[in-house]
Amino acid sequence: MLVIVTLLSVAIAGLIALLNPSLAPASSQSRKLADLPPVRIIGTPFVPNTNPSVR
Repeated sequence: MLVIVTLLSVAIAGLIALLNPSLAPASSQSRKLADLPPVRIIGTPFVPNTNPSVR
């Protein structure tokens, strides 16, 4: 029963994707990482504890 529901869901999602391709992001419209504004970090930076015996 689970396999049938999964296959039916995948078929419906595939049909919707084929009928409405405008929802897929285009490569020319996608934002690049360099285009994003800089992020302000508040507080001390995270330093992982590589020696658990020392706190």
